[in-house]
Amino acid sequence: MSTVATPPSPPKKVNHIGLEVINYKGAKTTLCAGCGHNSISERVIECFYEMGVEPWRVGKFSGIGCSSKSPAYFLNLSHGFNGVHGRMPAIATGAIMANRTMLGLGVTGDGDTASIGIGQFMHLVRRNLPMIYIIEDNGVYGLTKGQFSATADLGSKLKTGVINDLPPFDCCALALRWGATFVARSFSGDKKQLQTLIKTAIAHNGLSVIDVVSPCVTFNDHEGSTKSYSYMKEHEEMLQDLSFVPSFEEISVEIEEGEVRDIELHDGSHLRIRKLHRDYDFTSRLAALTALEEAEKNHEVLTGVFYMNTEKPNFLEMLHLAEEPLATLPQSKVRPPKEVLDEVMEELR
Repeated sequence: MSTVATPPSPPKKVNHIGLEVINYKGAKTTLCAGCGHNSISERVIECFYEMGVEPWRVGKFSGIGCSSKSPAYFLNLSHGFNGVHGRMPAIATGAIMANRTMLGLGVTGDGDTASIGIGQFMHLVRRNLPMIYIIEDNGVYGLTKGQFSATADLGSKLKTGVINDLPPFDCCALALRWGATFVARSFSGDKKQLQTLIKTAIAHNGLSVIDVVSPCVTFNDHEGSTKSYSYMKEHEEMLQDLSFVPSFEEISVEIEEGEVRDIELHDGSHLRIRKLHRDYDFTSRLAALTALEEAEKNHEVLTGVFYMNTEKPNFLEMLHLAEEPLATLPQSKVRPPKEVLDEVMEELR
């Protein structure tokens, strides 16, 4: 009897640390088909896989809302905490301070950040906590039938015909003013740009705020919306052409004078920014705020890197925390000795 040899299985595709992309996936999404949030989840999976981040070294944090369901759909092997509406920054701050070896990834919404969570967001920004903070911005409250959020543009219209008569918060402008060291905006439908921004945020040593316009197909994708797919395609104005070279790939720098900026990040990776049609200094907060003001006047949605600062110390560095995770330190290192406590009590007499 002759037998037919079974051909060998093709080798599995792995990243540079030997993991398959399935190790970076999560549960099946329960969001609406076509939701921009799902596109962001896909970019997160791709970026963390391609960057070779150990998923069990990641802490995912979120609050309440459609956006805050997103972390269930990626990085199943990571740690996760779904907190109270608007309070995610406090939870992330405590967790990252307790274990500085963890890479923090916060996923939030425009309601979670710009409405009930605005105070927590401001304190996170001024501390420059080293984490990635992605705002899935659709301008409405998707879980409660599509009311306007605090980022909805003045004059935009709901499906019911109601016109928004309040000016919006611009989360990027707020982050710029109060101290974030990497501030950018993208569109969930722009795969290349969003990938580059997330990869840069992974490599950045400080707070990375990425505001992603992410259309809600159920409540905010109609004519009259300023956060719909059609509006973004007609009004998106890109600041730069971006590319990213991770530290584990060969980095060659080809720079034409006045055309390309090459920024080395703290881990050795490089962000390359190619000027498109305007002179723009992304190291200047004033230039960034001016560009955002001009875009608003021109009814444009500006996307790209608004600001980057690789020199400012992050919160953990400012506090001079030990290199070891605080959660692992023995009691002898975290508890003051009796003589120190006696001295404090004596001073209080």
